[in-house]
Amino acid sequence: MNEHQQTLLEFMQQQADKLAVQTMQHIGLTFISLFFAVLIGLPLGIVIARKRKLSGSVLGFAGVLQTIPSIALLGFMIPLLGIGPKPAIVALLLYALLPIIRNTYTGITGVDAAVKEAAIAMGMSKWQILFKVELPLAMPVILAGIRTATVINVGVATLASFIAAGGLGEFIFGGISLNNTNMILAGAIPAALLAIIFDFLLSLVQKLNFRKLKRSSYALPIVLLLLSSFYFIPTAYGSKLTAGFTPEFMGRQDGNLGLESKYGLKIHTIVISDAVMYKAAYQKELDVISGYSTDGRLKAYGLVVLDDDKGIFPPYYAAPIVRNDALKKFPELERTLNLLSGKINDSVMTDLNYRTDYLHQSPERVAKDFLVNHKLFKPARKTNEENIVRIGSKIFGEQYILANMYSMLIKGYTNYGVSTKTGLGGTKICFDALTNDQIDFYPEYTGTGLLAILQAPSKTINEVTKNKDSTYNYVQREFKKQYQVSWLKPIGFNNAYALMMREQQAKSLNIKTISNLKRYLNSK
Repeated sequence: MNEHQQTLLEFMQQQADKLAVQTMQHIGLTFISLFFAVLIGLPLGIVIARKRKLSGSVLGFAGVLQTIPSIALLGFMIPLLGIGPKPAIVALLLYALLPIIRNTYTGITGVDAAVKEAAIAMGMSKWQILFKVELPLAMPVILAGIRTATVINVGVATLASFIAAGGLGEFIFGGISLNNTNMILAGAIPAALLAIIFDFLLSLVQKLNFRKLKRSSYALPIVLLLLSSFYFIPTAYGSKLTAGFTPEFMGRQDGNLGLESKYGLKIHTIVISDAVMYKAAYQKELDVISGYSTDGRLKAYGLVVLDDDKGIFPPYYAAPIVRNDALKKFPELERTLNLLSGKINDSVMTDLNYRTDYLHQSPERVAKDFLVNHKLFKPARKTNEENIVRIGSKIFGEQYILANMYSMLIKGYTNYGVSTKTGLGGTKICFDALTNDQIDFYPEYTGTGLLAILQAPSKTINEVTKNKDSTYNYVQREFKKQYQVSWLKPIGFNNAYALMMREQQAKSLNIKTISNLKRYLNSK
């Protein structure tokens, strides 16, 4: 265990390069989308100010777009535009439209009629009235809309990291997965500061006198383009290949930290959600990804696992972990959960994952089919609503399948009720839910227990990872001693972390191991 707990300042100093890259990406995403939003929203606002019958439908449509949850809007964009900056920019653009259109419309329609009549009397054309009278007088209101849109975009841009578009969300969601407060704050504080700074600067522009404001409005597109270019600065200094790693993988010793310390691996990395990572590799948007050795998408997308020749990934044999007080409260629970022991090997789990991850069959169906085929399925008994077993799971397909299997076994072999809390996120969140009595058990992996939860010393890790049994025995003993949590019998499969590449690309570059990958990246 680490004797010294790292402070936020120490973490930010350690991650200064990454923080600078993410901040530039965040600023770039914000202002690329804002530039296009102004380009679309300003003319639309002018049109509906001229043709007021259209105002209700245009403003209503823009309002509906803004009511769509931001994560759902990003989800809609993925099938249309794939992953990366394009869907993120379009989603942010749509969010920014309403305040710009509405304030343009309000500003122009709010110009005093007497002023417009005077302009007409002077012989001005409609275009002259627009550019010399209406827009200059409406500019403070229009800038207020742009100011609101900027603050909205800074906030929503944190979600861009889910679809590999970068930004400060990488730290925030990585921290949530690992329950790492320093990591969360390292992303949240700069994002909040950016919103405050941009809001303050635009408020100063808004308060300028008429003549200065007019000059500033001409400079606005240039400033937006300049700030938009920030997004492309980090990519100019990238490596030969691009990696996509999950937030949890980024912060683990048996993940990116181990790759850097043991292999000296330095690769341009994008933090990405597991849900879209494999497809991104298949579509050649990523070259290397972190994944799981039993993932069904390996077969589906033609990926190959790189050999871990220096052994940073320990055995990851799956087993349910249960609080000791839950085993006492539910005497039949241990026997029931152990019905799965030794029943699922690596190839079987890969096939089950393939059905959920690629064929999109529901985890419930896959779980039931397996239990029926192995003569383990029984119809649900009448349950005692006072004795509810709470099952947790992490946020990927394999865990959903196992949680459903356990739920069906408990219902079929006991009179206990079942409540499932699936998709809890990363390891730390699941384990904290277990130790804080929010769930009674969830499926865990021996390697994860050793490195991510126990954080065993290097000497111990080297000793106990020589074989799967010694790893299992060590975590079983230490969990019982430190947390009053029991590891039940292993399910049978080993779902290790792994680095993957497209098989064709790996062959063409002659990359079979992680060391081969490192040598390729270091070659000129």
